[in-house]
Amino acid sequence: MALHPLVLLFAVAVSTVTLAGATDHIVGAHLGWNPNINYSSWSNNQTFFVNDLISFRYPKNMYNVFEVNQTGYDNCTLSGVAGNWSSGKDFILLDRPGTYYFICGNGFCLNGMKVSVRVRPLPVNSTSLEGAADGKHRKDESVAGMVIPSMGMVLGVAAAWIGIGIVWI
Repeated sequence: MALHPLVLLFAVAVSTVTLAGATDHIVGAHLGWNPNINYSSWSNNQTFFVNDLISFRYPKNMYNVFEVNQTGYDNCTLSGVAGNWSSGKDFILLDRPGTYYFICGNGFCLNGMKVSVRVRPLPVNSTSLEGAADGKHRKDESVAGMVIPSMGMVLGVAAAWIGIGIVWI
């Protein structure tokens, strides 16, 4: 009889799971992160939402990626560096709305290796899976479906574990 409330609590907790999707926007699509590519054009054909990823694919030890401020972006300098990556397959979480600026710090920024992206907040009562009405979102990249537990689920599972432990004692 003691398990009945716990089963109910667990069912409520599980029902609060939020399904969220994130798009992995591969910079330059099949062309990757290389000199002499119009990344402004690529960026303008994407719609970025909070919790999407931007990924850079390039030959390791040849190029890199720096997140900089607008001054660094405009002048191809490391002004306002907020992060740097050099693995050749870098995944960067876009975790807030606003504009992000990325450049190659090996001098190739002057050859076009820079991109800025405007990240939109998630629509109210929605996830980025639903995308934008303009059809630009999720255009050329795969959707990485994720299950993000809500606080209710976390607390429910914890309560269930504690309750089961008490019943077994």
